[in-house]
Order: sequence, then C-alpha cells, then structure tokens
Amino acid sequence: MRSAQELLDELNASDESPRIEAKRAREVGKSGLETVIAYANEPGMDGGYLLLGVDWSINDKGDTVYRSEGVPDPDKLQQDLASQCASMLSFPLRPEISVERIDGKTLVVVYVAEVDSGHKPVYLKATGLPRGAFRRIGSTDQRCTDEDLWVLRGDTRPQKGPDQSILTDARLDDFDPAALAEYRRVRSRLNASAEELGYSDDDLLEALGAVRRVDGEPRTTLAGILLFGKPMALRRMLPMVKIDYIRVPGIEWMEDPHERFQSIEIRKPLLLALPLAEASIIDELPKGFHLPEGELHSVQEPIVPRKVIREALANAVMHRSYTQHSPIQIIRYSNRIEIRNVGHSLKPVAELGIPGSRLRNPTLAAVLHDLNLAEAKGTGIRSMRRLAAEAGLTLPEFHSSRESDEFRVTLFLHNLLTEDDHAWLRSLSSEPLDADETKVLIYARATGAVDNTACRDFSGLDTLTASRVLRRLRDKGLLEKHGGGSHTYYELASPTIPTPLAIPPSSSAPAGEACNPKHATLPPELATLLATLQGRVSTEALRGGIVRLCAWQALGVDQLASFLNKDRHYLRNKHLIPMVREGQLRFRYPESANHPHQAYVAAGAEDRNNG
Repeated sequence: MRSAQELLDELNASDESPRIEAKRAREVGKSGLETVIAYANEPGMDGGYLLLGVDWSINDKGDTVYRSEGVPDPDKLQQDLASQCASMLSFPLRPEISVERIDGKTLVVVYVAEVDSGHKPVYLKATGLPRGAFRRIGSTDQRCTDEDLWVLRGDTRPQKGPDQSILTDARLDDFDPAALAEYRRVRSRLNASAEELGYSDDDLLEALGAVRRVDGEPRTTLAGILLFGKPMALRRMLPMVKIDYIRVPGIEWMEDPHERFQSIEIRKPLLLALPLAEASIIDELPKGFHLPEGELHSVQEPIVPRKVIREALANAVMHRSYTQHSPIQIIRYSNRIEIRNVGHSLKPVAELGIPGSRLRNPTLAAVLHDLNLAEAKGTGIRSMRRLAAEAGLTLPEFHSSRESDEFRVTLFLHNLLTEDDHAWLRSLSSEPLDADETKVLIYARATGAVDNTACRDFSGLDTLTASRVLRRLRDKGLLEKHGGGSHTYYELASPTIPTPLAIPPSSSAPAGEACNPKHATLPPELATLLATLQGRVSTEALRGGIVRLCAWQALGVDQLASFLNKDRHYLRNKHLIPMVREGQLRFRYPESANHPHQAYVAAGAEDRNNG
C-alpha cells in the first residue's frame, strides 16, 4: 500500500491520475462510495486509492496543486467507510485503510482492490443495476450501461449480441446474391476447404448467423442484413446505416459556403461496402514505390499500409452501435484521415492494443475475421500501430468517448519527422528537444492540440511520464495549457510575432497618434481608422476595420489584438474564424492552420509578405 506522501507527489506531477482520487472528505458521502465501487469494478486497473483530507488550488501556471487540509475525525471516517462498504453494496468490500500525518495534518489513505469477476458488478443495493454500478474511466467515475455489465462479468460476449436481433420487416429475399458470392469467393481464396463452402445458400446464411430460427421458422437478423442485404433493403430498414466518405480541403472542418466539402455515399452490404471504402481511400493517397523481395519490378503502395486502413474500417463496422441512427464517416483532410462511428469502445482506452476482444457485435466480427478483414483476438489496434511504425508514420490515434458515445481513429499521412518538421522545430527553440518532446510538438502541429491520452497513445508513455513531458514543454514556452483535471489539453504556444512593417508616420495623422508606437507603423488612413475602433463598437464596424487592416498586409491574431485592444481568444473565436468561414478573410497558410507564422489576409487582397 502506498503512502499519502507518494500519492500527493504523483497528483502534483500529473494532469490526471486514474488510480488516485483526492477528496476533502470530512465524511464518506455518495461520491466517495461511487469511487470505491468504480475501483472495485474496473477490469485490469488493479484497484485504486482514495486520498482523503486533501484540498487543491490552481497556480499561476494553470496546474492543480494538491495540499494537506486534514480530516477532523479520522476514526469516525474509517468506521463509516468500513460500515458502508460492508452493508450498502451488493458484495461487501474491505478496503485497506491507513491514517498518516503530513505537515501536521491528518490524512486517510484508502486502497480498494479489484474484485474477482465472479463478484462483479459491485453496485449500490438500494439503486440496483445498471445505475447503481460504476466504472473508473480515466480519472472519473461513470455509471454503467447495460453493455458494461457483461464486460465487468468477464464475458467475451453476451448470449446473443445485438447484431443477432430479429428484423421483423426483413424478408428472405432481401439478401443480395452478389454479397453471398463475394463471401464464397474470398473465403475460398483464404481457405478452400472451409466446411461452409459446401452448404446451400440457405444453410450458409444460417451458419453465419444471418438467419436465426424462431419457433422453427427462419428469421432474418440485423447481422444478416448488414452483411448481405440488398441496398434497397438497407435503405428501407436501416436508412442511416451507411458509410460517408467526405473530402475536406485543408486540415480543419470548415463549412465554407464558397468551398463546400465533397462527399461520397456508400450504401451496400458490408461485404461489398468495405472493399469499396478501402479503395476510395487508397485511390486518393500518395503512393510510394516498393520492390518486393525476389521481384524484379517495383510496385506502388499507398503511404498508409493497406492493412492499417482495412483494420480501421473493420473496427468501425464491428464495434459501432447499430441502435443509433448515424452513418460511419471517413473524413479525408489534407494531412490525416479520420474514421468515426457511434458507439464507444467497450475496452478502456488504456487497454486498446492489449490482446483480448470485447465485442459489441460478435456475429459481424466472426464473419470479418473469417474473411481476413479484421484481426482476431483483439490484436487489430496493436497491428495498426506496428505497421504504422514500420512505415515511419506517426502512430494512429484512438479516441473513445462515453459521454458522446462515439469512437474515432485518426490515421496520419506524413512521416513522423520530415525536413519541414525539422526546420519548424529549430525555429521554435534553440534548446535541444528529446524524442518524446519532438513527437508531442509534431502531433500538436498536425492536430491543433494534444492531451495526456493522445500523448500516451502515440508515444507509449505512462500517464505520469506523459504529464511530465507536456509540462516541460509548457515550461519551455512551447505549449499553452488549457482546461483542468481530466479535461486538460495543450495547444501550441503563440509564436513570437514579427514586427509590422515600419512606415514613417505622416503629419496628417491625428494629434497624439503619431506618438503611439503601435499606430506609427500604420499608413495614416489606417491609424485614423483605428482611433475610431477603440472601446465598444458594432460588429460590422469592427469587422470592416479588420478587413482593411488585413488588406494592407497579412496580420497574425496577436498583431490584430494589439492594434484593436482586444483579447486574442475573443478576437479569434468571435470574429476572425467566422470571417474566414464567411469568405471575408483567408488564411495565409491554408494547408496548415497551426503554422507558426499563420496570419489573416483580406479576401482578394494580395499577400505582400508571401515571398
């Protein structure tokens, strides 16, 4: 059991601590008991600690600083906790409890071990299941869903997955013969002696779980229509179950009325849709030349390995929730591909890549495994990471959100370090950067922000080490910290803004303006304009002034904020970004929104500094 001082030190060194929960806790309370339940339930975490008698504050760097406050009656607190854990829960818990003193204050340390799967889920008896059970997700306690319950019990799958539900409106003639033929073709190529290849179509559909007998009658399942259904049947019964391939110019989602994104809709059975989606992605990827061993002629291969793309697509269709009406989205940016599906991961993010499957749709998964469209035994994410590393690419990013119930895979289209990246890094700092710091900065440049989870994902670091790397970069002035606790994230710090072009002041400038160093760099007519834009002005007047300034020369957000005496964040979010969307402004570097010298140019104006 760890000491209170060790726990305090870790809390103060990390942005989030999934295995440590600090509370003032003059009494156990509902929140404390929920944390106890979450630690007892969470698979693979090895339990967790409650540190009671702790207060916290935010320092001038934005870090949460934890300190001893003390527990007024530690004996009563221990007795109450032990009593509640023994009597109020579905399975009595006996946490380890110790009392320690730090800085003259009494703290209580509680260690809750993970219980055996046979006793899970632990829950509040008065509330019942599923709402009385909790899991530890990141550094928060989350109420369990129905899906969580069988995960906690250690089941690889429920008796019948949701993909085995019967579609009452489906008919046996809703199956697409082309999809069945595709299954036989691919299965035969991989395993010509597979027993099911000798079955009739009717028997094959039943063997694969596409048809299930109810009262002796064959009935079509959700998995059956998803895998083999005709496009008309899919549209009739599952109108939003489709794949949308969306091309977005640049690296940000921006619905510009002058440059709308392009999209392709794929509405076919999965056996036909997945190869089509894969081909659509690969066709637009840059290619490299590869000479296979023993061959005389080179072949073109996409910069992202085919198997990485295939596994990401299979993951989206296997693990999505089909109870929600939403398409799978493939969003192609200039520097990355995002594949999004509804349905959060049933495995904690920290366990992604560890062998072992927790399948939401086991029937779909079995068929995709048989056709080599997905890795078996939960090794797909590990394989994606390995192949990306071998190709010299930034490792894929995996994001799961229980709150929004969605999952996202991001595949990056550039090598980890290009010559441009090296030059950019040198422009940031004269201090040497280690390998982890370099990865974080390149990632933040590509995506706009980085948090502890992403840092762990692409670097392989643990939570504490990732926090230290992020804070080092913050302290070096290269990252800016935002949010707090589990919602902490970092953005690239604003670069040093080059001094505006010096233009001699004119005698016609208003009295006092020629003495203002900020206005002295401006042409007289703009200096006069700025004098009218100080203080409270209308949105129309302010934006008109911004357009005139950016028509003069490309200006960064900090330059504009200085000229206009406005907060940079307010100016960017309230005016500059909307003006880009509306076509009044454009980015100086449209392909890199986070370019270190990003600036705004009036639409139609020549960028004088572009050379």
